[in-house]
Parts: sequence; C-alpha cells; structure tokens
Amino acid sequence: MALTSGAKLGPYEVLSPLGAGGRGGVYRARDTRLGRDVALKVLPAGVSDDRSRRARFGTSILHADGSGSDHIPRGGDCGWQIR
Repeated sequence: MALTSGAKLGPYEVLSPLGAGGRGGVYRARDTRLGRDVALKVLPAGVSDDRSRRARFGTSILHADGSGSDHIPRGGDCGWQIR
C-alpha cells in the first residue's frame, strides 16, 4: 500500500516516503501522541493478511528491541490496521 503525505494510520501522520522493498514500505511519519518523528513500516497485503507472517514481524520487533545495538533502531509500537 503506497501512502501519500498527510495520510493517517492510527496516531501516525505520514510525512514522506523513505524506501520500499518486497517486505513493505517505510515512511517518515509524525507520532501525534508524542510529538516526534518516527519511521513507520507498512507491510504489503500478502504479508499483512497472513497471521503467521504478522506474528513473525512482531517477533522481529522484539528481537530488535533487545539487540542492544546502536545500529538497530528500537521498535516503539506495533499494531495492525488492515484495509
């Protein structure tokens, strides 16, 4: 799903695209709850429609959080909005 500037997903407002690939698109977005910019990853329909793949994505966020690496960003939120 390609998003345009100004699109809203939950508390996030899309500002601009950052990149895209086979596992989804990444956007610069504004977290309106916290008032800060974040990276927002949007999974393609083939991934987001599959429960096991969504679960794997959620697990990868937990692993990234626990890595302790300065080169891997922490996940701050994980949720689903299926269109």
